[in-house]
Amino acid sequence: MPVSQRPDPVPQLNWEPKRARRLGEEAVGLWEEFLGRLPDLPIDRGLDQEQVARGVLMDVPEEGLADEDLLEHVRKVVFDYSMYPGHPGFMGYISGAGTIPGVVADFIAAMLNQNVGGWRLGPAANEIETHLISWFARRFGLPEGAGGLIVSGGALANFVGLKAAREAKSGWDVRTEGVSAGDPLVLYASAEAHDVNTRGADMLGLGTQAVRTIPTDENYRMQVDALEAAVRSDIESGMRPIAVVASAGTVATGAVDPLPDIADLCERFGLWLHVDAAYGGPAILSDELAPLLTGIERADSIAFDPHKWLYTPHSGGCVLVRDRQTLLDAFSIHPAYTREDKDRTGHGIDMYELGPQFSRSFWAFKIWMSLLAHGRAAYGKRIAHDVELAKYLADIVNQRPDLELMAPVTLSICCFRYVPQDLGEGGGREEYLDELNERLMTEVQLDGRTYYSNAVLRGRFCLRPCIVNFRTEAEHIEQLVDVTGEIGQRLDAELRDPSQVFS
Repeated sequence: MPVSQRPDPVPQLNWEPKRARRLGEEAVGLWEEFLGRLPDLPIDRGLDQEQVARGVLMDVPEEGLADEDLLEHVRKVVFDYSMYPGHPGFMGYISGAGTIPGVVADFIAAMLNQNVGGWRLGPAANEIETHLISWFARRFGLPEGAGGLIVSGGALANFVGLKAAREAKSGWDVRTEGVSAGDPLVLYASAEAHDVNTRGADMLGLGTQAVRTIPTDENYRMQVDALEAAVRSDIESGMRPIAVVASAGTVATGAVDPLPDIADLCERFGLWLHVDAAYGGPAILSDELAPLLTGIERADSIAFDPHKWLYTPHSGGCVLVRDRQTLLDAFSIHPAYTREDKDRTGHGIDMYELGPQFSRSFWAFKIWMSLLAHGRAAYGKRIAHDVELAKYLADIVNQRPDLELMAPVTLSICCFRYVPQDLGEGGGREEYLDELNERLMTEVQLDGRTYYSNAVLRGRFCLRPCIVNFRTEAEHIEQLVDVTGEIGQRLDAELRDPSQVFS
């Protein structure tokens, strides 16, 4: 049989190292400029979808852009059509500012382009991630044999923990037989728990109605007596309770559920204790704040997000389990094409056996590099400082007659609202304040000087700054208050008839 003609090289995608370096140096220069200009840039430019699309979209060219044209496009994206969560005035949602070493680590991880799903495809990456997981587990007080992995974020971290709970506590082989092979499975979370846990129940085939919503106390913490009543009621009704989701830093107020009491209840009823610490978990690195998380060491699984309060670049969540075997029980499979004689190779465990993803980036590197560069002590001090800033904001709110504190400050969230001084206390007042503060949040976000999001507490709309930004200081808190008062006063004058006083 004749040999086919030898193909000629096709070099277009394989850049020479010198060209790659030139592009990289230009990008680093752009990064340096960005960091220098960041404090003076508007957090958001108030552009709508049509304006952004018109500014950044183009047809894919038949031939590649020249390097200078490519960089000009990048520059436009960076400086003309982006918003900046790393800005010191950004205090919206729970989004970290992005550490400098983490950016470099992401560059190196992309350069290596390894698939960390298999040990042999990323040996150093797998060992670093395994070691990092062990360090986190020890910080949280989990025993030897604990394990876990880095995932894309809190939604997946919580899902992995709940899937491990489903397999461990169902009482039959759910992976083979499905959820309908036994009694209906149910789990429990407070009314303040994040919606990703309900979505997790959906993805696990339990259905959203399988999540029992437990009321909270005056500080937005789960009521343990109500939890016990719900568990007993479900058992009597022929249901099979499997897990409790306790929150360590709720998304609305930063409340921490009574973890020791919940752990006691889970022990009595044989339930899996999953702690959603996506926001509050990194407080464990602060000697001052760690006691707030007492009881978390008794968890069967913990989810937390380094890209939140460890400030690392997106994305990187973490799930920890008390016993790594529970992840193998929940996820391990053995495709023929990944066969390997590990006795001969001496390779470590393949991470794809511990979670739902086969292809995995080196997410752990940005976390690892950030911790190595700054050290645990610096992280502990900065995290505690964020809490002090939130308390400082609460003090200012309490001193101003046009602002009202709406929840106690536990971690680094402060919920308040703008209340015009002449508003009165009569009927329709609360509805008007909801409308006014919702408009106020929108206008503040579009204004660009400061930025916060919202919470809805007991049905009332609140303004919700959350400080997980290592660039934020007291001056930015003061500016936030001033901008709120300025825009709030203007909006109140626009929305309310001067004669309309709720008295």
